[in-house]
Amino acid sequence: MSINNAFNNALSMSKPIWEPSAESVERANISRFMRFVRENSGNDDIRSYAPLYEFSVRHSEKFWSLVWEFCGIRAQGEHTPVLVDREKMPGARWFPRVRLNFAQNLLRFRDERLALIFRNEWGHRRELTYAALYAEVAKFAHALKEAGVGIGDRVAGFLPNMPETTIAMLATAALGATWSSCAPGFGIRGVLDRFGQIAPKVLITADMYGYGGKRFDCLEKIRSVLDELPSVERLVVIPYSGEALQLDGLRHAIAWPDFVGTQERTLTFEALTFEHPLYIMYSSGTTGVPKCIVHGVGGTLIQHLKELVLHTDLKREDRLFYYTTCGWMMWNWFMSGLAVGATLVLYDGSPSYPDGNMLWNLADEVGISVFGTSAKWLSEIEKAGIRPRGTHKLQALKTILSTGSPLAPESYDYVYRDIKERVLLASISGGTDIISCFALGCPVLPVFRGELQCRGLGMKVEILDDIGKPVRGEKGELTCTAPFPSMPVFFWNDRDGSKYRNAYFARVPNIWCHGDHAMLTEHDGIIIYGRSDATLNPGGVRIGTAEIYRQVEQIPEVLESIAVGQRWGNDERVILFVRLCEGITLDDALRARIIKQIRVNASPHHVPAKIVQIADIPRTISGKITEIAVREAIHGRPVKNTDALANPQALELYRNLPELTT
Repeated sequence: MSINNAFNNALSMSKPIWEPSAESVERANISRFMRFVRENSGNDDIRSYAPLYEFSVRHSEKFWSLVWEFCGIRAQGEHTPVLVDREKMPGARWFPRVRLNFAQNLLRFRDERLALIFRNEWGHRRELTYAALYAEVAKFAHALKEAGVGIGDRVAGFLPNMPETTIAMLATAALGATWSSCAPGFGIRGVLDRFGQIAPKVLITADMYGYGGKRFDCLEKIRSVLDELPSVERLVVIPYSGEALQLDGLRHAIAWPDFVGTQERTLTFEALTFEHPLYIMYSSGTTGVPKCIVHGVGGTLIQHLKELVLHTDLKREDRLFYYTTCGWMMWNWFMSGLAVGATLVLYDGSPSYPDGNMLWNLADEVGISVFGTSAKWLSEIEKAGIRPRGTHKLQALKTILSTGSPLAPESYDYVYRDIKERVLLASISGGTDIISCFALGCPVLPVFRGELQCRGLGMKVEILDDIGKPVRGEKGELTCTAPFPSMPVFFWNDRDGSKYRNAYFARVPNIWCHGDHAMLTEHDGIIIYGRSDATLNPGGVRIGTAEIYRQVEQIPEVLESIAVGQRWGNDERVILFVRLCEGITLDDALRARIIKQIRVNASPHHVPAKIVQIADIPRTISGKITEIAVREAIHGRPVKNTDALANPQALELYRNLPELTT
């Protein structure tokens, strides 16, 4: 990197790109929480984020107890002890004497304020008040109970992001059963690799879903799924298409309206332990059959409320939107906004159809105040020339959330230049493994270009170097060195706990190693460089793939890219694949521009040994590029569980490439 560029980059990182106003700081939920902590802890020094964070990890039991009280979690039993066996990771147990119900907490409001606003890409519109949502959940819970569903049973959804999905999840949770879902874009084997492991008693599907102007049948897949899923005793089908359902040949099938009936029902909430299984989530599954990650009722609830109330500053008057499928943990996180009493805005369809403005149109139409999306989508709409600041009002918008992959510094520029100047841009990072975040936003802190604002309260996040020493200003492994409530309860079908321990604790005993390559900055922010298990290591120099992407994708001709390591001799070399704009061919001139961009703005170590044009890049169903699968493909090794991919056929483009033989 040139001296001038290094100086300019350092200068841009040292000055905030956004700062909260004094008025917004005063109004923030977290400011009220600080006052609450001062009053209840005797610590008068907690007047800003840094001392609050220090208190939250030094006195974690007191902190989580105060979060519980501040957020008004509804439960019965004794709140003490807060934590048992705190020295064990895994093995520590939170609030062991408490009994609670997740759905009861999400349905605490039963008034005429809107709970759900639903839209899809072909014009369907639906709205439910909190009172109506409660009534619908009561009817569906009664129907599930009549179908034999009770505590510990599994209910699975193969569903779009629609109101019925929310209703079914809440009804399942009310009964003490366990909910699991995946997006309807999954292939047959992808569904079976997930639901086949957990043996659901009830399966819920829509008859179709729409995406990108096309409609896709779900029932043909379900016919094949049912053949290998003998546990299913009832298949509930939502007539989403509006057409008459064709249920012939579908075992135990019944239409949603017939299943729930029209009679009003009362809703009884089962009182459950803090660790009772609420959700079963799944690892991406690109290196084998997905791991079934079980999250508990209490840990999910208290962690989500902490993040939504304190870090996202969500209030009852807010309208919260997250573009997500039901196969991504952000859907589960998003659903917890009901516990705050906010209005959730659901959208089903492509975020870019027909012209990239659909979600901004929706933001203006319904007054979205907290807008969640992926880093990739922000990059894509910037390249597509979408400039909402000049075409939309976005008057209610106060926060933009981004996750799924590291948010490039240039995307920070794009948001503040071309979307809205007075908005909190919060890049957040965690994962399915913890159904929450290790690092995220904060309404009372400034935003620095390229950085996640802070480590999450109550999460003792440290960056460890190769010898296990905590470091600042250096790249290392993102870890959590103390227990936290939303750790998985267990993995399904992992009787001795070995899969769970090997997933997070094999590298450093008693410390959660998350698999992200990251750095703690001088501002106490976090920079994520990519997955450490996909980290490149040419010549022994560790390189996060995101460092390459943020340079390459500034080139206008490049739509997206993926970088992997190829074994070469006794070392590793970096191979960069680029997908280019239509009509563009990778020639020597473009290749030279890409190399220069990387060399000057990253380092010579980041320059790939080979740059190859590719027609498509494989992604998981939740939209993440899958570097490990590409790495296996270029080495001629089989990629396990390709049904976890949205476009598995793309992998064939990477096999037997002559460019990689020299």
